[in-house]
Amino acid sequence: MQENNLDSEFNKAFKKASNIESKLPPDVMLRLYAYYKQAVKGDQFSTYNDKGLRNAFKFNAWIQLKGMSPKQAKKEYIKLVNSIIDEID
Repeated sequence: MQENNLDSEFNKAFKKASNIESKLPPDVMLRLYAYYKQAVKGDQFSTYNDKGLRNAFKFNAWIQLKGMSPKQAKKEYIKLVNSIIDEID
């Protein structure tokens, strides 16, 4: 998949994910968050400031993807969003 095409597909997947009305399981939400953050920020982890348990889970999910390329994270995000959409339909 070419870079421009990948970015386009990633943006489409983000829009689809943003429009999902059904409540997703917490583990799926964490994976969506982590893949998205890794796709747009890579390993540029901001310092974790204790802002509650929810943010700790989100940060932990993201940091587990350390070393994954943004390109691969975009592909995984697209794949996950499409699998969610397929289950809903």
